[in-house]
Amino acid sequence: MPNLPISQLPLATSGQPESWMAIVNYDVDPSGITNKIYFSALTEQFSGSTGTSGTSGTDGTSGTSGVSGTSGTSGVSGTSGTSGISGTSGTSGINGTSGTSGISGTSGISGVDGTDGTSGTSGLSGTSGSSGTSGINGTSGTSGSSGTTGTSGSSGTSGINGTSGTSGSSGTSGSSGTSAPTPPYPTVYGLFTQTGNSLAVSATTIETTIVGGGIGSLSVPSNGFTIGDSFNASIMGVISSKNNDTLTIRIKTGSVELGVLGPITMSQSNNKRFDLQLYFTIRNIGGTGTASIISGGQFNYSKDASFSFEGADFTTLNNTTFDTTISNTLNITAQWNSTDLGNSIYSEILVLNKIY
Repeated sequence: MPNLPISQLPLATSGQPESWMAIVNYDVDPSGITNKIYFSALTEQFSGSTGTSGTSGTDGTSGTSGVSGTSGTSGVSGTSGTSGISGTSGTSGINGTSGTSGISGTSGISGVDGTDGTSGTSGLSGTSGSSGTSGINGTSGTSGSSGTTGTSGSSGTSGINGTSGTSGSSGTSGSSGTSAPTPPYPTVYGLFTQTGNSLAVSATTIETTIVGGGIGSLSVPSNGFTIGDSFNASIMGVISSKNNDTLTIRIKTGSVELGVLGPITMSQSNNKRFDLQLYFTIRNIGGTGTASIISGGQFNYSKDASFSFEGADFTTLNNTTFDTTISNTLNITAQWNSTDLGNSIYSEILVLNKIY
């Protein structure tokens, strides 16, 4: 807008890029004619360097919040409407009637069974005709000769067998233990032999065995007896006795007595020898009351006076307490009636044999 009067110029309020200002040069052009120049160009020429920024002012205090208004009261909920009444169900249709069944036809009457006729008597069988002679057999045709058999192929040679490994040496067998003989037995054989003296029964009135240790067995196992089995036991040893004291010898299997010698009234004897021979035979086998054994024996000893022999003997049948269904072990005991030191007996030899 050149050549405008100053009064017509717009008011410049800021340094906007498109703003401009009027410069009046009254000396050059007294008529008041103006020339345009952009405000930005003028400020570039006259503005100095930018000053340091001033410190920011302190923040003003925040205003107090206004009071919240009161909430309005909630409206009353309306009442629910009543439910409508359900309609009645329709009635079911009537079922159709079933058709009537056809009438069954009547069964025909069964005919009456006729009575069986009586069987006729069988006719006599005619005599069989004699058999005709058999015709002569025709001669058999000669058989065709068999074709020659082809020669068999030679068998291949067998491979050489490998040498067998060396067998290990057998271990030394342990010595066999002494076994009691088992049935069936030979007619005669030994069952037991004593190999040392028994303990002496002396100065005591207690019944004590006079059987010492040995080899073999004095026992027969359960059910080991048969009817007729017979045995012999021979016992020898040393005896001393006081005159008129008594000695009782019992022959037993377990607690069952097979025979008793005595009480024998003894004569004076000092370190003399005695001999006892016993015999047994099985008469029946089974449990007590059925089994039966007869036992017998003779006891002899020599007394001091005149070196004569005295003794006793017995036979006893036990068919009440003897039992062959259990094991039986022979035992021989001695019992004095006084504790005198002059009374003593022990065995040196005892041999038990089965003799039948």
